[in-house]
Amino acid sequence: QVQLVESGGGLVQPGGSLILSCATSGRIFSINAMDWYRQAPGQQRELVAGTTWTGTTMYADSVKGRCTISRDNAKNTIYLQCLNLKPEDTAVYYCHAVVLRTRWGAANDYWGQGTQVTVSS
Repeated sequence: QVQLVESGGGLVQPGGSLILSCATSGRIFSINAMDWYRQAPGQQRELVAGTTWTGTTMYADSVKGRCTISRDNAKNTIYLQCLNLKPEDTAVYYCHAVVLRTRWGAANDYWGQGTQVTVSS
């Protein structure tokens, strides 16, 4: 199996910053892409930022200029650094990966358990 474990969430004051990390382990041949999603209470899960393993990145308009996604290919780990956090950034943040477990198999989607980020004074 493949496991994704997020860390780095917590309570942050408005204007503050945080770094989330997501480590992937298990039977992995290659990782096509990894993303960060978030889900606020009563809202749908939304894509925050994503990166392919070749370096292409994308960001939701709501975090563009405030958040940076990065990756450590050797560790199969991604990070999300966000600055100038706002109360509307409050949500459970989920890590998502598109993984090839074997050279000839199909790519599958995997999710982490989520980490709570609360932006409040």
